[in-house]
Order: sequence, then structure tokens, then C-alpha cells
Amino acid sequence: MDATEPKQVIELIDTKRIMEMIPHRFPFLMIDRVINVTPNLGATGVKNVTANEAQFQGHFPNLPIMPGVLIIEAMAQTSAIVVVATLGQEAEGRAVYFMSVENARFRKPVVPGDTLMVNVEKRARRGGVWKFYAEVRVDKVVVAEGTITAMLTDQRISG
Repeated sequence: MDATEPKQVIELIDTKRIMEMIPHRFPFLMIDRVINVTPNLGATGVKNVTANEAQFQGHFPNLPIMPGVLIIEAMAQTSAIVVVATLGQEAEGRAVYFMSVENARFRKPVVPGDTLMVNVEKRARRGGVWKFYAEVRVDKVVVAEGTITAMLTDQRISG
């Protein structure tokens, strides 16, 4: 089977496995688990937003709102899981660089207690460059969306 052909759906990837697949660590790991991963197609990242996260100390005191850039990071990390699930173990732990974010829209604030469902769908791939459309929902309501482009590098980052 070609590495770019869709493979069997992976129903659940937990936090431990996420950290084996991508180099992100707390406090910058923005997804808690990934469900319904279909290599070369898409997945859903799950992020449980909690009041004890560092960003809420300053964004904003007495009115905690998750910064949009962190929501975009959750989109990127979920997309990275799809890339690694597609390419296999040789892609694990490699650095991914953002190239662009297009048409980002934030439709509703995300607050502690919300659970983000980060749905990503691969739109294109050219070599090491991948493009994904992402839509983020809380309680089935779209709170953010956008298209991200990133490049998988040969650089390995140890965790």
C-alpha cells in the first residue's frame, strides 16, 4: 500500500501516543487526544479547556478566553497527527513549520469548561508541504475555522 493511500481508521490516540508522534509538550501541547484518525484524510483532535491553564492568568483575568492563536495551534497539532499517521514511524518526532494560515475566523469565545472538537481535513500535499482545512466546534457550534499550511522537516526534536 502506498503511504499516501488512506489506511484503516485509528479510533483513539491518547496523550502519551500523541507525544511520541509530535514533539510538542506541556504547556504547549494543545490536544488531549485524537479520535477517528484516517491517514491521508483527516482526524478530530479533542482539547478539554481548563481554568488552570497558564494563558488564563493574563488572557484575561476575571474573563478567561482562550487565545485564537492557541486554537490555531490545536488545529496544527491535530493536522500533524494526520501527517504522522499517514507517513508512519519515520515521521515521528520531526519538526513541522507553519507556512501560512488563511481565512482564520473566530466565531465565538472559547472558555474554561469547553471541549474543543478540532476537525481537520487534508486538502493538498506537495512533497513535505501539507494543507488542511480545520473547523473547531464546542457543543456542535462552530467557534473557529481556517486553512493552515505547514512543512514537515527532516529535523528531529527529541522529547
